[in-house]
Amino acid sequence: MDMTGGSGRRRRWRRRGCSRRAVRLLNPTLLLLLHHGPAHGYTLIDQLEHYGLDDVNTSVVYRALRDMEERGWVSSRWDEERTKGPPRRVYQLTALGDEVLSWWTRDLKETREMIDHILETHARHMDEGEGVHH
Repeated sequence: MDMTGGSGRRRRWRRRGCSRRAVRLLNPTLLLLLHHGPAHGYTLIDQLEHYGLDDVNTSVVYRALRDMEERGWVSSRWDEERTKGPPRRVYQLTALGDEVLSWWTRDLKETREMIDHILETHARHMDEGEGVHH
């Protein structure tokens, strides 16, 4: 679907690879996964598929984990015992990360309510069949 902005420029609305929405949901999803217990990065990447985030680039996931570690939301350590091969980093949720996850879930609920209101208003408008754009 093509949309014309006020400047006359054309923008194409379509999903391309990793959407911005997916990237915005990456941090709360990683925190949620780590809420269940410590995990290796590759395990987290595999589990992202269950949340529709399987198209997020691996480097973006590891960058997000490093950023969350710098913020104190997660901690990590090298697992040298349970791996077949080189040591792998294990990530774990911190108390601060648990608080951030709680904040994020509240924010997502509020956002969902706003989205539901927009969708319901649009549906009512379309059902009424009034106005220029139907």
